[in-house]
Order: sequence, then structure tokens, then C-alpha cells
Amino acid sequence: MIGRIKEMKQLERMYSSARFEFMIMYGRRRIGKTTILQEFSKTHKTIFFSAQEKNDTLNLQDFSRVVQEYFDGNFIAHFTNWEDALNYLGSKTQNHRTVLIIDEFPFLAESNPSIKSILQHKIDHDWKERNIFLILCGSSVSFMLNDVMGYKSPLYGRSTGSMEVLPFDYLESAAFFPDYSEEEKLIAYGMLGGVPRYLNAFDPGRPLKENLISAILTEGAFLNDEPQILLRMELREPAVYNSILEAVANGCNRVVEIADRIHEEKSKCSKYMLTLQTLRLLEKHVPCGEPNGSRKGIYEITDQFYRFWYRYVFTNKSYYSLLGTDKAADEIMGEINDYMGPVFEDICRQYLIRRAMAGTLPFVPYVIGKWWGNNPAIKAQDDVDLLVLDRKRERGIFVECKFRNRPMAMEEYDDLVTAAEAFPDVKEKKLMFISKGGFTEAVKRRAEEENAELVEVGKLYG
Repeated sequence: MIGRIKEMKQLERMYSSARFEFMIMYGRRRIGKTTILQEFSKTHKTIFFSAQEKNDTLNLQDFSRVVQEYFDGNFIAHFTNWEDALNYLGSKTQNHRTVLIIDEFPFLAESNPSIKSILQHKIDHDWKERNIFLILCGSSVSFMLNDVMGYKSPLYGRSTGSMEVLPFDYLESAAFFPDYSEEEKLIAYGMLGGVPRYLNAFDPGRPLKENLISAILTEGAFLNDEPQILLRMELREPAVYNSILEAVANGCNRVVEIADRIHEEKSKCSKYMLTLQTLRLLEKHVPCGEPNGSRKGIYEITDQFYRFWYRYVFTNKSYYSLLGTDKAADEIMGEINDYMGPVFEDICRQYLIRRAMAGTLPFVPYVIGKWWGNNPAIKAQDDVDLLVLDRKRERGIFVECKFRNRPMAMEEYDDLVTAAEAFPDVKEKKLMFISKGGFTEAVKRRAEEENAELVEVGKLYG
């Protein structure tokens, strides 16, 4: 299993505590929650029950079989209710650690809402004194946050730990393609993001273009219609959500712009966008250093695959069907550098975070992010790809990220110097340039003279 070291350590820590533990694990579909739990179960005896989208009686029957075979080695009879089933489990728990994993818990709770109260009663009156490790796992993020962890839930305050399983970062995603070039790994991440199931859809032994054709552009391929399927599973009105995501993927990133693009009321758009944020598909960003309530906020698609799919496949579906998959792939690859700009900025942000954690930056960052706004020095709008500030806003790192085939020229160096002038209160300024295409000799000489840092893509692994 690639990655997931932190998640496995948390599971091991809770398993080893020798007291009642209750973890709530959640994360969007395809993110690898079940894989983590299966990997954990390889080294520990667990009661692993996967709830299914069927009625409560059938789920209870399945659970009866699983727990009886675990404790007694054979199945005797179905329990008549969940109280009896959980009482049986508690009675069988002795000094040894008993791990109960209920995967896809929302399926169980939606068919029987009382299961949360039943579990709450068992925890309060029996299990909290027993050597039990309970794990409830679910893909419906909103359900797990509100109906399981929310203050109105019977289970509120009972958990001893929680885990949101997040997508892989760039480094972990690149490990899926060991034989790809550095540029191909970057582009693969831009196309697929960090969801393990999506990364596994590409064959690491095939060229990038072939994978794009066979796994994404071909009708019937797993990734050809994946975002639509997920939205239909999660939402009642997928058409509006599709329109919002398409608008954002094609450059509309403010509520007013999105509402105008899809011909919906601004208030309705805001409501739908909040749901997409809960699903971890949309995220609001404000200029680095400004409060979250800033009116300059913009929205971006958080998942790289969704961003890629809505920009290309969803927007051009009819056109690509006429053009053919081979020529469609050529068109996409021909403009991939433009698409990769924001992706590369995110990869560079991850690089800076790793360096901050390793202590190799000049100071401990308080904020890291993109900045845009008015630059008094030029009396015009300006931006910085990535800005890193310390807690007092007195020291800063100004970063330019370039995903281009040519070496970075002096003009782009000057642009960052000018942008840094928008921050007169930052007393110590360091310039950093990260370029896929390297740097001209003139830029290298100037950077050495001015103590600016030049980073080529190979160093992003450090």
C-alpha cells in the first residue's frame, strides 16, 4: 500500500491503548478508506462488517453471521434486533482486544436511524468499560460530520478519535508511476489528482497519452463518467452542480460570475456551492494573509481529476465524440501547460509545506497561499503565485511558479520583484523561483547575486 503512514499510525495507537476507543473515519468515495481498514485488518483480528444499501433486517442478518463466525467459528441463528446483537458482542469480549469495524455506516443508519441511539446506549452503559475498539466509517462526509459527529447526534462526544482520509499529495501520487519522467508525473497528477482509485486507473507501463485515451476519453471507461456517477449518488439535482463545476473549471471563480454563467440566482448558487464544499469538491480561497471573510474570495475545484474532467470531458463531450479520442488527446496535450499552471502552484505549495515541516525554510510559516490585489507601487492589480509570511508579517518568501518548456527569463524575475513591493511592511524578503523549464543563465547569475533561490522540478521531491 502506497502512503497512509500517518493513518496507520493513528489506528495502531488507538488499538494499543488497552481501553475503549471509538474512531469515526470519513472521506469522499474512492479515497481509500476501506483499503486502509483492510490493511489494518491484515495484522489484527477484526470483526469487519460492511453495511450495504439494503433494508435493516438484511443488514442485521449479515452482521449476525459475521460476529458469530468471528467468536464461535460458525453461524447459529440471526439476532432478532440490534440490541441483542451488540449485547452478544459485549458478552464475548474478555481481556483480549476486540475490534469492530462497521464500514459504510451511513447505509446502516439510514435504514435504521435508531442504530445511533442503540450504539450510544451500549457505549455509555457497557462498552466504555470494555477492551473494545469501535470504528465507524462512511463515505457520506456530510452525514458523518452532522449525523454522527454533530452535537445533535446521540453519538456526539463519544468518539475518542476521528480521521478524515484525504487525497494523496503529489509525492505519494507520483509513486504510482515510477517509470514516468518528472514532467509526466506532474501531468498525471494534474489529470488524476490524489485519489487512489483514480491513480490506479492509469497503467504505469503505458505512455501518458495512451492512458488518457483508454482510461478517461473512451466511452465506457471507468473515469469517462465517474464525476457524474458520484454526483448522482450524493445529490438530488446533479444538473445544477454539474453546471457550477463546469463554470469553475473554465475560469468562473466568483459567485456572481458563476451565477451569470449558469443563469441561476446568486443565493441559489451559494447554497449549492456550500454543498460542494461539504463534499470536498469545491474550496474557497482568499488572498494570502487576509481573513477568511474577505470579499476577494474565489472558488476552486479541490480535486484535480474533477477540475480536468469538467474542463475537458464534460465541456467537450459532443465535440470529442466527433473528433475521436486520439485527436482529442492531442488537443488536450497541446494545451496542457496552460491547464497545469494552477496545478503546479499547488504542487509547489505542498513542497513549501514539506520544507517548513523539515525546518529548511528561513522561518516557520504562519500562512502560505496565493496572493492577489492592488499593488500601490504600480497602481494596478498584481499577484504572487505563492506567498509565505511569518506570524508577525515581517518576513516573507515570494514565490514564482512556472510550468513552461522554456527556461524562465529575466522579465519574470522582474515581475516578482515588482509584486513584492506591494508588501512594504515585510522587512525581510526572500525570492524563490520554481520552474519546470529551468532558468536562463542571466537569471542564474542574478539569483546568486541577490540570494534568490532557484528550484527545478527534480528538487520538488526533496
